[in-house]
Amino acid sequence: MFNAKPDATPLPIIDEIRATKTAGRSLAFAMLAVALVAAPTLAVEQCRFIQAKPEREACYQRQEAELAAKRKPEPSRESKMMESLEQMKHEDQALNRQLHSICRGC
Repeated sequence: MFNAKPDATPLPIIDEIRATKTAGRSLAFAMLAVALVAAPTLAVEQCRFIQAKPEREACYQRQEAELAAKRKPEPSRESKMMESLEQMKHEDQALNRQLHSICRGC
């Protein structure tokens, strides 16, 4: 049948095809990464080029509303502290109930 040796080196054409596939995949991945990173930037830049002032202002207002929706106010330090105090209070109450149920006559 075939007289190929198991340790035979692959043909140079196959190596070239593999190199081309790898380079093509790398290029496609790089283009995808650039497209994903540049997409939000392009959306912000669109309003700048609208000639009619009312349309441009409306575009800016839409963008501002979108950005405000994305941003969430950080919880204040006091609210975090109050939350942790409430949690400790509930834990203390649960511990007290357990202790009182163990030592009824103590």
